[in-house]
Formats: sequence, structure tokens, C-alpha cells
Amino acid sequence: MPQHSDRLAAEPGPIAARAALRVDGMPALAPALVVLAFALLWFGTLGMRHLLGPDEGRYAEIAREMLGSGDWVTIRYDGLKYFEKPPFHMWMTALSYALFGIGDWQARLCVALAGAAGLGVSMLAAARWFGARAGLMAGLVLASAPMWNIAAHFNTLDMTLSGAMACVLASLLLAQHPAATPAARRRWMLACWAAMGVAVLTKGLVGVALPGLVLVLYTGVTRDLSLWRRLHAPAGIALMLLVAVPWYWLVAQRNPEFLRFFFIHEHWQRYTSTVHARTGAPWYFVPLLAGGFLPWLGLLPGMVRAVTQRAGVAHAAGIALPFQPALMAAIWALSIFVFFSLSGSKLPGYIVPMFPALGILGGVALTQSCERTWSRQLRAMLLLGAIGLLASPLVAKLDANNTPNALYRNYAIWAALACALVLASAAAALWLLRRRGRMASVTGYAFGMLLAFSIALLGHEAIGRAASGIDLVAPIARVLRPGMPLYGVGMLDHTLPFYLRHPLTMVAQADELAFGAAQEPRKWVPTVAAFADAWQHGPRAVALLSPQAFAELSARVPMHVVARDWRRVAVSNFPLAGREACRLVSDSPAIP
Repeated sequence: MPQHSDRLAAEPGPIAARAALRVDGMPALAPALVVLAFALLWFGTLGMRHLLGPDEGRYAEIAREMLGSGDWVTIRYDGLKYFEKPPFHMWMTALSYALFGIGDWQARLCVALAGAAGLGVSMLAAARWFGARAGLMAGLVLASAPMWNIAAHFNTLDMTLSGAMACVLASLLLAQHPAATPAARRRWMLACWAAMGVAVLTKGLVGVALPGLVLVLYTGVTRDLSLWRRLHAPAGIALMLLVAVPWYWLVAQRNPEFLRFFFIHEHWQRYTSTVHARTGAPWYFVPLLAGGFLPWLGLLPGMVRAVTQRAGVAHAAGIALPFQPALMAAIWALSIFVFFSLSGSKLPGYIVPMFPALGILGGVALTQSCERTWSRQLRAMLLLGAIGLLASPLVAKLDANNTPNALYRNYAIWAALACALVLASAAAALWLLRRRGRMASVTGYAFGMLLAFSIALLGHEAIGRAASGIDLVAPIARVLRPGMPLYGVGMLDHTLPFYLRHPLTMVAQADELAFGAAQEPRKWVPTVAAFADAWQHGPRAVALLSPQAFAELSARVPMHVVARDWRRVAVSNFPLAGREACRLVSDSPAIP
């Protein structure tokens, strides 16, 4: 496709965006109102749910312990060394605590900012290569893609990594634009390398391995080896190492056991074996990709055409093989999908880094599609929304994953509301298409999809509140004192320690803290017999047990119930005062 002659393609992002909206007859104030509405929904919902285990509670608690101890090098979880992941995400979360206090929204602020940053840079790259309208459309597609917006509201490393990887892709695209000056190309490539350093600090070698794989495949397909000369590799590699290496060097100096565990166990064995028990078929990510990009699946034919027709390719004097931005985005998405599909360890969040590339291609497809194509997309979503609404009562019949059916019945109402919003958003977008044009229709549709999936996520509090154990916090906090042991007997509770501001001491089963327990065996209790002795003859303590473990152990040692729910029983090894016992019983949540 020839280079865009539209002057908007060369304009700065905000000016071009305002001009693009004016073309469709929308008010000049519309961009600001759209950004405000999306921002309020994006950031305003961060604290409306309690944290879920394992990931949200784990990383929230690691950051809390990091801030409390002042040790930002040796990562600890429940007081034990924890070297499964690098520290960047936890650093940012601890900084959020330092600035705004400790809480749910502060724990999720890092991922929300990473998601927003990924949106911004993807829009900028798309606007630069494909025009301002494509940049706006790319942002709308990415913001309303369920996998992206849901990941941006879960306190896990996946979105922090994905935000950094989005910066890698966008910076590379911006640096390779033929109109970029040598100075601009150098700045963008240095930004690309720095973002790779952040990715390596977030989740290890995958932060440099995936971009390297994409680059090798791209140059293999295009035979454009000249791209390698435009990477500013010497300065860029030095910058990347400057960002990433100091922590790795410091933590290895202080903990000689780190290097083998992190690079062999957490990288090589995780990818090549099932040692982490997170297996999945080769097609594991196919339904996740379909669901994660559901509102925009109708764009796939247009996205493929954008690649095959070399969308955005600009021929410049002296360049025999022009850079192909759409092909680069496609290879980026496919490489990440295939790489993790072949891995021996699979989790849903692994493919989140591919979505910025899909958003860019989706934005291009939207600008090139006709109104009839867009209308068919909306009618398909009308049908899917109606099917989802009719099927939502099935949620009320679920009883799985050790979650009581009563909680699913509560969530069924939220699922129905989310499906109703999908239906209403598609209908409203059809109305806007006829009355206000395609830009207004796409904008309304994208916001409606974001709202619908946000409602589905917020409604999960019907299940997540009980899972988090927040209702047990008040009665436990009344008897738990600073320095008092809090035992986890055969269970690693990922959320209560964060809410209680008190780390757990593992008993009998170290779970994912096995490495740390092996390094510092004095910090855990390896057997139930040793726990029973400490419980009867040691200082005052509180313990968390499963209902089954409580039934077994309470027959052997004295245990005074502090609080309980369907998942845990909190007990003390000392009797509770009469008035306090009454208060605890009245505060303890009902078991569904």
C-alpha cells in the first residue's frame, strides 16, 4: 500500500486525533470527554474488589513486606526468600504503598498504569504509520479487548510485562518510520532497549527472548537484514544491561543460590517440562485468545488483509526493502502465541503481550473496512449478547473448584447484567452508525464493551470476597498481636496475610515457598508433630487450617475457634475472654 498522503499521518497525536474526530462531525470536545470516561472506568474501579489468590495476594504481600523491611534486593514472601520472579512489579507496588498507603487499589495501580501505557504507545505507533484515525481505532480496540482490560485490573506480573513489551514494539515501529530523523530513530531505539530492560526486570529472560525471536523471524521472512543496522545495538544493549543487571548482580552477591534456581528452575525447567504442574494442550490458548479478543473477532479478515496488502508500507529513496509495520505486528502476535503454546507451563496471562499488536492491526482493519462490514460485526455481537443473556442462568447451577453454589448464584446476576450490556452496546452502536457515523459508533461500542467486561469483573466480588477471607480479618485482628506466630497448617493462604499485615509461618507443607524454606529451615515448621509441640508449649499463636485439618487436629491439641468460613478455620492456642468470644462469634461470617 502506498504511503499515506493524508496530512494527519504526520501530525502529532493529540492534534491529529482532534482533527480526525472533526471529520466525522463530532464536537471538538469529544476526545477529552472520551478519554475522561475511559480513564474513570479504567482507574476508578481498581479498589472495588478484594484481592484474589494466589497471584494478587502474593504480589501485594511481597511488596508490603519489601516496604516494611526496607530490603529491595532480596525478595521475601511470608518472610522466606522468594526468587521465582524479578522485583520490578513489586518495586512499583511498594512505591504505590509508600505514596498512597496500603490497600487494594494501590496494589493494582501498577498494572492499571502499565495497561494505560501500553494503550498510549500502541496508539502513537499506529497513528504514525497508518494515520491518526487508525491510532484512535487501535486504542479503542485494545482498551475494550477483554484480555487486556481485565489483566490491567489484576495484580499480576503479566500486565506489567505486557506494558513494557508494548513499549518495546511501539518504540521499534516508531524508530523504523522512514520520516524519522537520525536523532529520533536513536531516541526511539534507546527507548526500545530500555523497555526490554524493564521487561527483563519484570519477568526474566522472556523480556529479551521474545523481541529477539520476533526480529529474527521478521528478517527471515522479509530478508531485510538492513534492519539490524538500524537498531543502535551497542548503545542499546549497554542501556538494557544498565537497567536490568544491577539487581541481578546484587541479589546473586547476597544469595549465591539465586542464579541456579532462577535461571535453571524458573526458566529452563518451567518452559521445557511440567515441573510447575501448569500443563495444557497445544491449543490451550485458542479459546483464551478468542474470548480475550471477542468484541473484535469480526475484524480478523481485515487484519489479515492489512498484512498481506502491506498496509502502511512507505517507499523512501535509497531503501530497497521498506519496513513493513503490519507484518511486524502480525509476527509479534503469532510468535508470542506459538512460543507459549509450545511451553510445558501454561497460564492464561502468558499471551497478554500479543494484544497490543492485535490492537494495532485491528485499528488498521477498522479504518479500511466499509460500513456494511462494521454493521455485520455489530449484528453478530447482538446475537452473542442475546445468547449470553439467555445462558446466564447456567452460572447459577455451577458448583466447582470448591466454591459453594450459593456464591455462583449471586454471581449469575452480574453475568446476566454484563451480557445485557453487551447486547445494549451493540444496539447503541448500530443506532450511532446511522445517526453519527462510524467513529461515534466504534467509540460507543468500545466503551460499552469495556463497561460490560468491567461489570463482569466487578461482579466477581460475589465470589472473590469470600475467597479473599476479608470477613475473617476483623475477628482475627482482635486476638493477633505483632510478633505473634500466625501459622498456616498445611495451607498457604495468599490473601489473609496481606489484609492482616502479618506474614504466615508455614507448617508441614511449604507449597511454593519450598525453596525459601529449604534455604532458611528455621523459619518454618516442617512437621505437624513439631507444630503440635509449639502450639501447646510455645507462645500465644493463631493458626489457619482447612476445615478438614481442623477436624483432625482439634482432637489432638486444644484449639479455640476465632473465626471460620467455607475455606478456612482460624484458631488460637489460648482461650478467649467471654466478652471477646461473643464479639468474635457475632463478627464471624456465615458459611454458605
